[in-house]
Amino acid sequence: MSEKPDYQTQHKKRLSYMPWLYFSLKPKHLEWAIPWQNKIQEQLQLLETVAIGNHCFIAPEAELFAEPGRNIVIGDQCMLAANSFLHGPIVIGNEVAINHGCSLDGGKAGISIGNRTRIANNVTIYAFNHGMAPNLPIYQQAVTSQGVTIGEDVWIGAQVGIVDGVTVGSHAVIGMGAIVTHDVAEYAIVAGNPAKIIGDRRDKSTTLARTSLAHA
Repeated sequence: MSEKPDYQTQHKKRLSYMPWLYFSLKPKHLEWAIPWQNKIQEQLQLLETVAIGNHCFIAPEAELFAEPGRNIVIGDQCMLAANSFLHGPIVIGNEVAINHGCSLDGGKAGISIGNRTRIANNVTIYAFNHGMAPNLPIYQQAVTSQGVTIGEDVWIGAQVGIVDGVTVGSHAVIGMGAIVTHDVAEYAIVAGNPAKIIGDRRDKSTTLARTSLAHA
């Protein structure tokens, strides 16, 4: 007699990589999913200086490290997917999504992420930098940290890199693979390496053109 398929384990794995599905689970699935998440989040808050808001999803494969003084604060209805690495200080607003494979390090000054921001997979945000003076090896140079601020309702595409000292204004969009080395204005659409402005979300012609290209 063949062994019964372990659908629950597979469902947990699916949620870890596609955490938005957690927020539309049927009641029969919530019966095991809520206790599963409660256990993960309670254990994490015991081990690290992490505060987690209401109705969040944290993949068990996500790695969060927050020593005292390098706190991680997560708002309500957030989702952190598998294989993401977060090292405080980081403050995350409400309804923020961090997809699989992201790497965020708050350095000394920290990372702040506004409400309803979406961060696609494999995004890198580092709020620190090494000196580059030629008289010392890189690893012996002093580390600086200015911090990174990301506003509300920002969409950060897959494989984006954001360097220390950058502020991304609310409602901005950062295209896939962009490297952001300077501040991004509110509503700006940027892309490239280094990232440059290619549009504005308030410009209907820009938005419509990109929508038709996406569906071509």
